[in-house]
Amino acid sequence: MELVCPAGTLPALKAAVDNGADAVYIGFRDGTNARNFPGLNFDEAEARQGIEYAHRAGRMVFLAINTYPSPAQWDKWCAAVDQAAGVGVDALILADPGLMHYCTQKHPRQRLHLSVQGSATNAEAIAFYARQFGVRRVVLPRVLSLAQVRAIIKRVNVEIEVFGFGSLCVMAEGRCTLSSYVTGESPNMSGVCSPAKAVRWEETPTGRQSRLNGVLVDSYGPGEAAGYPTLCKGRFAVQQNTNAAHDAELPHKPYYALEEPASLNVLDILPQLMEAGVVAIKVEGRQRSPAYVAQVTRALRAALDACARDPQNYKPRGDWLAALDKVAEGVTHTLGAYHRPWQ
Repeated sequence: MELVCPAGTLPALKAAVDNGADAVYIGFRDGTNARNFPGLNFDEAEARQGIEYAHRAGRMVFLAINTYPSPAQWDKWCAAVDQAAGVGVDALILADPGLMHYCTQKHPRQRLHLSVQGSATNAEAIAFYARQFGVRRVVLPRVLSLAQVRAIIKRVNVEIEVFGFGSLCVMAEGRCTLSSYVTGESPNMSGVCSPAKAVRWEETPTGRQSRLNGVLVDSYGPGEAAGYPTLCKGRFAVQQNTNAAHDAELPHKPYYALEEPASLNVLDILPQLMEAGVVAIKVEGRQRSPAYVAQVTRALRAALDACARDPQNYKPRGDWLAALDKVAEGVTHTLGAYHRPWQ
């Protein structure tokens, strides 16, 4: 299985290549990609540099244009497709069907991958993209169980890529508008969940607080690690159980209303993913540092190589797990939706 790693900057791309990634995925420095943060991503010159660096090492570079253009922005998104094809990316990761149609007409030889933002969760949807636009690979959303991944692979004639490490998304990717509820901008349209311009950190007598557009998202005690504020991972005073007398105080106790911070980690099921026919394991984190990219790439490279050598006797090593947990959200990991034993 290929190891596909993130790069939000040129140093991160080099870290991925140097530590064993088979492919690196990047984005342009605007709202055409779903990690549109200040200081991240590539202009055309940097993209060319990164592609040259990766190709010298025999690695691939994919470029994500995985947001949805509004009518007023259509020309800008088409220009990004032209620019990506012009710099020689190995694959374009697209979500919008209109952009796919444009690419097949203007750049018929360009390899296309369907972004996780396309939210294709069944074989019929995947077959449609392959038939209409020649999509060669599909990145599955992180809402499917291992059994569902197996079932899809048996029914489609395209490559399947799955997420293997990084932040989880509690929503169906490509359909989340939660960020726009308080900021007016969602990752699907503006390329960013919780845009940095809406983030505020405040030091108070009771501890640090994080806010989005004035809305309190979380409060942290002394010494408690503070994560980047997103609504789905915020702590709120929600009603929990008012029927039990001993729980009378619980409705006022802040807790994670939607999702506890934890990172996806598939080391435990690498042999099953390989047996199912998954062609690539993807790492989330284009917003993360080159050090994060290097550490995660090294651990996953070692694990994938060990699994490929002897899948029957493969077991994740403690040092791999420790290295990944150090950079995991909540300093812990989960199999997420992959683990549904009742299926």
